[in-house]
Formats: sequence, C-alpha cells, structure tokens
Amino acid sequence: MSCFSVVFPGQGSQSVGMLSDLFNAYPLVSDIYQEASDTLGYDMAKLINAGPEEELNMTSRTQPALLTASFAVWRVWTFLQGQMPSYMAGHSLGEYSALVCSGAMTFRDGLRLVETRGRLMQEAVPSGVGAMAAVLGLDNDVVAAGCQEAAGDQVVSPVNYNAIGQVVIAGHKEAVERASAILKEKGAKKIVPLSVSVPSHCILMKSASEKLAEVLESVEIASPVIPVFNNVDVKCEEDPAKIKDALVRQLYCPVRWTDIVVAMADAGVESQLEMGPGKVLTGTVKRIDKRIEGVSVNTPATIQELIGIKG
Repeated sequence: MSCFSVVFPGQGSQSVGMLSDLFNAYPLVSDIYQEASDTLGYDMAKLINAGPEEELNMTSRTQPALLTASFAVWRVWTFLQGQMPSYMAGHSLGEYSALVCSGAMTFRDGLRLVETRGRLMQEAVPSGVGAMAAVLGLDNDVVAAGCQEAAGDQVVSPVNYNAIGQVVIAGHKEAVERASAILKEKGAKKIVPLSVSVPSHCILMKSASEKLAEVLESVEIASPVIPVFNNVDVKCEEDPAKIKDALVRQLYCPVRWTDIVVAMADAGVESQLEMGPGKVLTGTVKRIDKRIEGVSVNTPATIQELIGIKG
C-alpha cells in the first residue's frame, strides 16, 4: 500500500449495532469489549450491540463506546498483520483513539479518560443550555463574522472546520439560533442543528478543560510510535507534556480537520483509512484534498481486501 494515514471518528458516528459484523467475525473484538466492561463497570458489548440508543448517546457513554469501537477495528487490522500507517489523527474524541492506537496511552487509561472527559463536558454546560449547528456553503471568515454579530453577551463561535464550506458553530442555544438566522441571510446553503447534549470546542468548555488538566496529571502518556496530528495545532507532538497540553486546549479550541487533511497530503499521504463506525471523515476528505483517497474501514471484507487476504 502507498503512504497512508489512519483516522478515527468523533461523536456523532455512533449507532446501536455498530461493527456487528466485526464483532461476530473476530473473537478478539469481544475480548476488547469485555476489557472495556471490566474497566468501566458496565456491559460495553450490550451497550454497543443493543443499546438503548438514549444511553449510547449520553456523552459519558458515547465517548468510551466510540474509543472501544475504533480500537477494535485497529486491533483486527494489526491481528491480520496490516501495514502500519505513516500518520494517525482523530476528529475531536477520535484524537484519544489515535493516541491509544499509536501506543501513547493504554486502552484502559484512554477509556477512563474519555469517560471523565464526557462527564466534565456535560457538567460544564447543562443539557439544553448549549447547542451546535453545521453551516454549509459559506467561507470560514463569513461564518466567524456572523457568529461575532450574533453573540451579544453570550457565546457562539466556529468550532469544527470539517471541510471547505462546512463549518460547525457552537455556544449558547439562543446565540447559535441567532447566528444560524444571520448566516442563512448571508447565503448559507443549509444549516443543520446537531443532536448533541454539549457545545463542544467553544469557550464554554474552559472550566471542563481545567478539570481535565488535573486528571491528566496522573495519566501516563508516552511518545507515540506512529505520529499523531493533534486537533488544535495540527502538529505531531512527541513530548508527553505537549500532548497533554493539546488535549486540554482541544476542549475549548476549534477542531482544524481541514488543515489536518491538507497537512497529511503535503506529507505524502495518498490514502486515508477511517477506522471506526460510519464514514463521516471519509466523506469530508473528498471535499478537502483530492490528493488523498478516503476509505471507510469497519467490516471484515474491507479489512481483508485492503490487507490482501483472499476469502
């Protein structure tokens, strides 16, 4: 395989029954789910395979479930002796999946960390106070100006630069609604309110980030074996202290996904394998940089085909 990267999805990619084919095909996936259950104290296999959906969509449950699912795909890939990528990255929560799969932190530490992260995020902004919305068809600077115009004494700002012409905004619910109306007037093709319980990556998460920093002090992080582009600086850090600092700032700073994909292409990456449920990141890569071909990797057939295993 040519120079390629592996990327991991964030919140929003979860669904009840995700990776069921992989779960049924490889016993090691069941083992990984069991390790997650033992670590967190609830049945991860039941949550992922059967729900209920309301529980799976709770932030403190969603984050460990997605980390578990992404790690399971990666472990099947390595079990079948798939080629190692040149780079890794993850969208928001997916950055933790990348750090676990790159060897920077253990799976168990990653699980505890993202469960705590989800809880701190929910505590920082009670349900119903914040909101997020995807804005399609406007330049980044127009979105930023619209948010500034709408904010008033509240918070609303661009938080996810997912693709060219696709920016997510977040903040107080009323401010997001005002910004959405203004941006519609400025020519947005579409504005999609997101079904989330917290306004991620805006300044409302600052208090959560300060508590996360305290938690991270006791977590052992090593230099990644595979370089990981972080969300906030689009850098591949080796220093554990700098990795932790980037994770803290990631909570209240925008996700620069467009810049990450372009940086990978500039580094020679020709293929991007999205390991985890769904194909959100695979969809965005086509709109960001045509030098990279995106492939969603979450079924036995796809993994075997990419590795060259004949059925």
